[in-house]
Amino acid sequence: MKRLLFLTFIICCSKCVKAQVDTLPPTLEEQKALLASKSQTLDTVSAQLKALTAQAKSLEKEVAKLKDKVTPYPRWRGGLATTLGFNFANYNDWLSRQPANLSSATIAAAANLFARLDQKRYFWKNAASINLGWLKFDDKDVPDDDDSFKPTSDVLNARSIFGWRLSRTLALSSMTEYRTSLLNGRFNNPGYLDIGSLGLAWTPTPNFSAVLHSLNYNFVFSRGDFNFEGSLGAKLVVDYEQALAKGIAWKSNFSAFTSYKDFNELSNWVWSNNFSTAIKGFGVGLDFALRSNKQESRAAELADNPLQFFWVLGVSYNLSKEL
Repeated sequence: MKRLLFLTFIICCSKCVKAQVDTLPPTLEEQKALLASKSQTLDTVSAQLKALTAQAKSLEKEVAKLKDKVTPYPRWRGGLATTLGFNFANYNDWLSRQPANLSSATIAAAANLFARLDQKRYFWKNAASINLGWLKFDDKDVPDDDDSFKPTSDVLNARSIFGWRLSRTLALSSMTEYRTSLLNGRFNNPGYLDIGSLGLAWTPTPNFSAVLHSLNYNFVFSRGDFNFEGSLGAKLVVDYEQALAKGIAWKSNFSAFTSYKDFNELSNWVWSNNFSTAIKGFGVGLDFALRSNKQESRAAELADNPLQFFWVLGVSYNLSKEL
């Protein structure tokens, strides 16, 4: 019996010693061996990932080429993106503010449309954007105040570009662009019509294009007292669109006219942007634009030429369709 108990004690002690040895931290030599093994595995996996990435890019190019071959001409593509923003407020005897009794409302709407035709030797791109806004402010304590909706933002822009392809990325182009307002009798007052003769269109990627016309005439129409002046100059139009993240799209357009007659007084530019999220077409949209036009500042009797800016945030709807 004593021998059995002694043998059991020896076995338990050996297991305890083995457990303590197993829990000891690895030696420096063991760590170096583990590092070498892991590094070798990482190099192998990295090489495989690099090869797979290159293979994926090659397949993407092949798929794009095959898709281009099997897609028949003519190729029409059209789209519509709209944004509607609104805000309503009403105060009754709210004494912490003056006036204490008022109602206000803001309504803004923006729409961006495009239609594009692609042929093997030429293309035709058309785009239009409309931004409208109204503001209402009613002081209930003043019965004879004007409580009607008054226009705030008011922009119409339409553009058409025709190009004859010289290569995959370059084309000879002609362009027409028209800009004006719509509300309160301001249609074509003033109105800006750009007609560009032979120019160059550069499209390095499907989501970027730039058009430059060194001979472009900027016609200006108006019926007011201020004498708007047209002139010959150069026209640059840049379009860009990109998916910033899943479900978030960005479209941008920059249009600039540089006058040869008077650069400081007769030149103008507009930069318009649209951000939108869409789930089955509906989401949140943000439209904003920057503009500089010295003739408009002079017509408004301003001493300087302020940077014009507007934005619209609201519910959006996007529709893009291949025809």
